[in-house]
Amino acid sequence: MALRRAALLSGSFAALLLSPAMAQGKRPFINDKKAPDSRHDLDVIQQHVKDTLPAARRATVCIDLGDGTGSGVVVSPEGLILSAAHVTSGVGKEFTVIFEDGRKLKAESLGLVASTDCAMARIIEPGTYPFIELDRDDTAKLGDWVYALGHSGGFDKERGIVVRIGRLVQMKDSTVQSDCSLIGGDSGGPLFDLNGHLIAIHSRVGSRTPENMHVPVREFLKNWDGLTKAEFIGEGPFAKKPEKGKGFLGLGTKDRPGGGLDIEKVGRESPAEKAGMKAGDILLKMDGTELKSKEQLQDLLKEKAPDDRVALELLRNGKPETLTLRLGER
Repeated sequence: MALRRAALLSGSFAALLLSPAMAQGKRPFINDKKAPDSRHDLDVIQQHVKDTLPAARRATVCIDLGDGTGSGVVVSPEGLILSAAHVTSGVGKEFTVIFEDGRKLKAESLGLVASTDCAMARIIEPGTYPFIELDRDDTAKLGDWVYALGHSGGFDKERGIVVRIGRLVQMKDSTVQSDCSLIGGDSGGPLFDLNGHLIAIHSRVGSRTPENMHVPVREFLKNWDGLTKAEFIGEGPFAKKPEKGKGFLGLGTKDRPGGGLDIEKVGRESPAEKAGMKAGDILLKMDGTELKSKEQLQDLLKEKAPDDRVALELLRNGKPETLTLRLGER
């Protein structure tokens, strides 16, 4: 009996060592070892990843921009997403996010930091979404074991999200480096610690797959207010600020006696056509300003940049309509 009890206690002790859930998010001892030196050490790493991976996968999304894809991760039940600025590439852009199960939802980019590659977006369809917790206390240290997720090469439902395990090999103020293997399509995806907390977002995929840079969560937290307010923050290599005067509507108009503009032509595949405007409509206002001449409309557009949202009021067959659209690029 005594031997059996000792064996049971020994098994329970091993289970405690292997289960990060039982450790209540404490720092795994394996992070403080120079290298694993036993099968048990490897089992500990495996068990941490096994326990935290399902939630991490559910919250990781593919960002489909139409002409390319990247990755991101949901960080709130309302659908806030963290990604990289070079993935979202602007403020107020609309795109599709795809969860691992293939569910597609509409989203739009919020703010970004052009100098450090931070970006935020949000799902614009109402709902409650799977999300993960941030490492708000900035606990990651050099040498920690981590794992990277992402939609490598684009969304592939049959394959699923790709998981790569590695360590933090360099840490600086605004970047961390891991030796996780990443490729195109992973950009904007999440880097997790062994407790399943988000510690960084993939930024620069190196020419050698195990040499990759990530933006630490502290950079997002430092700029959180501006990101949520859809601000274009700073200047840098990861995003180019839209230029005023390059906003494109795609209408041919002429002045109308008494005010307003007769729409004579709507450009093919233009923002105006995509919003449903038609030749024969009468354009009355833009963003609440009454339109009295073609030149006035052009002057208003000179203050607009690509992707700016505008509200247009018009008459169609004598009935008022209001359309909201995003401008294209001239």
